[in-house]
Amino acid sequence: MSESPLRLAVLASGRGSNLQAIIDAIEQGRLHARLAVVISNKAAAPALERARKHGAPTIFLDPKATPDREAYDAVILEQLRQHDVGLVALAGYMKIVTRVIIDAYAHRIVNIHPSLLPSFPGLKAQQQALDGGVKVSGCTVHFVEEGVDTGPIICQAAVPVLEGDQAESLEARILVEEHHLYPEAIQLFAEGRLMIEGRRVRIRANHV
Repeated sequence: MSESPLRLAVLASGRGSNLQAIIDAIEQGRLHARLAVVISNKAAAPALERARKHGAPTIFLDPKATPDREAYDAVILEQLRQHDVGLVALAGYMKIVTRVIIDAYAHRIVNIHPSLLPSFPGLKAQQQALDGGVKVSGCTVHFVEEGVDTGPIICQAAVPVLEGDQAESLEARILVEEHHLYPEAIQLFAEGRLMIEGRRVRIRANHV
């Protein structure tokens, strides 16, 4: 692992609970990273205020100021480069990332999704799991590529689906696991322990 902390950017659109989990892991010494910048497409996103409270640079970029998604991502990419970002983490980011960023940060963009991918990609994953009648759901950290929630899987955590579960109760239990899993996955990246072989992500043993 490099002595210099990983320079991490987080893209967020909402409340930022996974962002807070990342911040907590950094401050507690469990994640060898520095929050280089937090970028949001929502001016009032609580995630921005969370970041400000911990002294992290924050940027609101208005999607309406650009003609299309590619032009918007080009503006984001400029900010990522200005802040010398090594890894981009999506945390409740409600926009599809285009090839503009994906090509520039190949295998350096991660996302967390509230299901055991490849099952139940996209929106309302918890309700999809309930509608599908599964007994186990969970969350997945994966690398981002052009498809929605299709990138190589880094790690997963399982959560039982209980009798009487509603989408909200299942979401709450999955979120607890997300807050543990996401910083752990980012730390594996920071340690240089992730190897992508086709569709599989292998995790090198830690010899430290």
